[in-house]
Amino acid sequence: MTAPVFVTDPGLLTGYDHGDLFLLHGAEGRHAGVVQRRAVGEQIDVVDGAGVRLVGDIESVGPEGVQLRVRRRVEEPTTWPHLVLVQALAKGDRDEMAIEAATEVGVDTVIPWQAERSIVIWRGDRAAKSRARWLATVRAAAKQSRRAWVPQVEQAVDRKALVARTEQVVAAGGAVLVLHEEAMLPLSAARAELPAEGTEAEVLVVVGPEGGISDQETAALVAAGARTVRLGPHVLRTSTAGTVALSLLAAGLGRWD
Repeated sequence: MTAPVFVTDPGLLTGYDHGDLFLLHGAEGRHAGVVQRRAVGEQIDVVDGAGVRLVGDIESVGPEGVQLRVRRRVEEPTTWPHLVLVQALAKGDRDEMAIEAATEVGVDTVIPWQAERSIVIWRGDRAAKSRARWLATVRAAAKQSRRAWVPQVEQAVDRKALVARTEQVVAAGGAVLVLHEEAMLPLSAARAELPAEGTEAEVLVVVGPEGGISDQETAALVAAGARTVRLGPHVLRTSTAGTVALSLLAAGLGRWD
């Protein structure tokens, strides 16, 4: 079994290398020492969410946290092109289910989308609290899936902002794929037109809400350079469509080789 991962903040692992002692304190230290009851001699990984991983063994457990003796420092490079999930806000916890699973399969960035048919509306204090939940969701999912990189969660966008982002991505050599049940082009065919592995560009996967993407939104995105694609013969929920698409793209880009 792979070692459990605990997450600290970017920059806090700077300067630590083989033989050093690192103190995992705060909430993660309590989770390791008190909740999970990790014992002396067990191996754990500590990551900073920005690609740095300390691999080591627990040397002591105390009120101040867990002391880790570092055996190895690993700096995992970011992967290109970046996979970005544009997830429409959805009722219940379907949007959070979507970004959780997307994190597990390797998404690099998540963008909340206030689509025209989204029942949920992020506004004022609710927007801040909802985004905080998304941040916590991707952090927990990255930890569970043993990732050294925690996906970025951007501010919510509306149609105008998403169209502008689409134009920027396409102009920079990236691609924007809008999942649409009426699209003629299958995702498998669209993969051949995507940036090659290692290209510093973005591939956006746009997923609509329960009621689907409106004709006006689709037309605006296509005019900005996006392509509409379909996953297959079945219509998937907003909570699963993005994960399936990202999985196929990750495999096609060689991330899972």
